[in-house]
Order: sequence, then structure tokens, then C-alpha cells
Amino acid sequence: MSQRSAPDRTVWVVIAIVTGIALLFIPFSRFVLNVNYDYTLSTVAVGGALLGIVAGVLGCFAVLRRESLMGDALSHAALPGVGVAFLIAGRDLGVLLLGAGIASWLGVLVIQAITRTTRIKQDAAMGIVLATWFAAGIALLAFIQSVPDARQAGLKKFIFGQAAAMVQSDVQLVAIVAIVMGIVLTLLWKEFKLITFDLEFATANGFRTGLLNALLSTMIVIAIVLGLQLAGVILMVGLLIAPGIAARQWTHRLDQMVILAAVFGAFSGAVGGIISGVDNTIPTGPMIIIIAFTLVMLSLAIAPQRGLLWVVLRTRSDRRRFAAQTTLRDMYRYALSHQNARHPIPVAFIRGITGSQGVTGLKQLEAQGLAARENDAYRLTPAGVQAAASDEANQRLWDVYREYSHALDLPQVNEDRQKDIRDVLPAGAVDRLQQTLEGTHA
Repeated sequence: MSQRSAPDRTVWVVIAIVTGIALLFIPFSRFVLNVNYDYTLSTVAVGGALLGIVAGVLGCFAVLRRESLMGDALSHAALPGVGVAFLIAGRDLGVLLLGAGIASWLGVLVIQAITRTTRIKQDAAMGIVLATWFAAGIALLAFIQSVPDARQAGLKKFIFGQAAAMVQSDVQLVAIVAIVMGIVLTLLWKEFKLITFDLEFATANGFRTGLLNALLSTMIVIAIVLGLQLAGVILMVGLLIAPGIAARQWTHRLDQMVILAAVFGAFSGAVGGIISGVDNTIPTGPMIIIIAFTLVMLSLAIAPQRGLLWVVLRTRSDRRRFAAQTTLRDMYRYALSHQNARHPIPVAFIRGITGSQGVTGLKQLEAQGLAARENDAYRLTPAGVQAAASDEANQRLWDVYREYSHALDLPQVNEDRQKDIRDVLPAGAVDRLQQTLEGTHA
């Protein structure tokens, strides 16, 4: 219980910190950065936060299913749909988004058809759809721009987004979609979780995995289409994937990952939108992605257990522990060769055997009270002698295990001599090893 409670608390602390920073950023931006929260900025900030929640939650499933490229493919696949919809109905936003959704969904069908009927793997199929659909979209936009009709002005902004064009009705639409998707995820949480982690098991147990996969892909398509106006077809994949990647570094539990990704997504959308309000020349979509990317980098760096900082610290700690253990063995053997476990060991001897690692080991042993310095030599303390003798006995048991484990019908375990064999094998197995050791030395 204690092993899980600490990481669980860490996640909730992170959620509280990110939420607190977001709330404090509002008065900071108002009074320090002189941001004017007018109708447009407020709409963009709220819309960005809501869209970040939707994208963050759904992006978790894409990340865990190793379908991050799917979001990129589907966002790029939306562009030709925008072009076709414009040729049919002009600049009506609802029709444009509908066209984008249809094109993205066709991209899903083509990807599934390629992987199902050929030997091409999914990542290659996604790359094919991404390049083909996006090229078709660019060609359509080039054709539209050549048509002498003022209605097409600004259509290219679907590539990078046009957050300033968001109105209150767009925010309400995103909110409604977020609620509906939240209900669907709640009702089908067990099923989505199962097809995410073990699709074959779900299929074998009669779950309609095809329908569930289609539903999950449809929800991702809807999230991408909603984000086109804010981030555009190129950057929308960042908002879809980045919060999930950042959240994955902090927890191994899906429920916590989803909640944390929603918080990261909301933070990115809101803060990115607010920062863009500091200067009209700062584009909203790219700024949102920059904030999301910053959260990813911070998570990769400092997340407990998985962060790069913790990996470096753990590696350094392991090296010091190994140096101390190796030096303790060398000192004990040297002292016993002089018929006295507490015989002084010259520093030059230790340095000559293991170099700088031996010096590091001596410092660690001294700090742990296992060795004491006497001029140019070290002497094991009583506690050091006891630790060395215990380690020596442990190494002998490991030697016996390596030679007689099959003959004694012992459990097969990874031979890790840095661990106490009593922590690896059952007590009965250790007793048999001890008896064998005593018999071989009788």
C-alpha cells in the first residue's frame, strides 16, 4: 500500500501545483503583463482550456496505444476536407469543420484498410495517408487561391489556426462535446482501458473491439476538428499528444494519467492563449504548443522515478553504493590476509586496485561508519567488519546457488550479487544452500 500511495500523492500534488499556477497567472498577467481580458482573449483562453481538456484526455489513449502518429495523420488529413467543403458551401464554418471531419474519418478508414489487406504496417500506412491527404489539401488551397473570389481570403489559416476567430458559440460547442465525450468515456471506461492495454484479450472475451476502436478513433477525429480553428492542422497533433506524454511520466495509473493530461491540456490552452494576448504579433496556436512542449520537457526532466534528473541521481547513487560495496570487500580480504579483520589498509593499496572508484568507496564507507581513517590508512570499524562478514557469507551462498541450483531444485532467479540472497529466495531454499555450503567445507 505504501509503495503506491507515494506516487499517488505526487500526482495530486502536481495537479494542485499546475492548477494553482494557472489561477495565479491570471492576476499576474493582468497587473504585471498588462493583459486586457477583452471578449476575444477571454473566449480564446476558455476555448483553449476546454479544447486542451478534450485533446489531453483522448491523447492519453493515443499515446498508450502507440498511435501518436495517428493524430498527426488525421489532423493533416482534415485539410482536403476543408478545401472541398469550401468549394461546395463557401466559408460557412460549420460546413468547413464537417468537411474536415469527413476527410479525417476517411483517412482512418484508409489506414485500417491498408493495414488489414496488405503487409504494410500501421506507422507506414499513417505516413502514406498523412503525406497524400496533406498534399491534396495544399493543392486544393492553391487552386482555391487562384479563383477570383474574395471569399477564400484567410482560408490558409486553417493550416496554423486562427484563434482570434473563435466566438462564444464555438466555446459552447467545445464544452458540449467535452461533456458528451466525458459521459462516453465514463460509461465505456472499462472497455476502452481493456482495448488499450490488451486488445487480443478483449477480442477473445467477446468485446466488440472493432466498434470500440472505431468509436475511439471517431472521438479523436472530433477533437482534432474542434482544434483546427485554434491550432490548425499542423499543430493540432501537439495539443493532442503532448499532455498525454507529460502525464505519462508522473504515474502508471490510467485514471490519474487522464486527469493529469486534462489539467496539462487546460493549462497549455489557457496560458498559451493569455500569453498571446500580451502582443498581437504572438500567434495563439504555436504559443499553446510551446507551453505544452515545455510541460513535456519539465516532466521528462523531473518526474519521480522516470525523469532524467532522477535517473541521473539514481545512477550516481548506484555507482557510489557499488563502489562502497566493492571497496568493503577489498578491505576485508586485505585485513584477513593479515590475520586481523581490523588491520589498517593503506589508501595507496585501495587506490592501486580500483583507482578513483576506491577513493569514492572509502568516502562512502567512512560516511556510513563502516571505516575510519588513520593517517594514510583506513581501518574497518566493528560495524564494518560485521557488514563485510555478512557480505562475504552472502557471496558464498550465491556461489553455491550458481553451482547447485539445478541439483537442489531451487527456484530460478536472476543472480544479482548486490542483493542479499535471503531477499531473493525463499527461506527454505536458503537453508538448503547453507547446508550445502557447510557440507562442502566440512
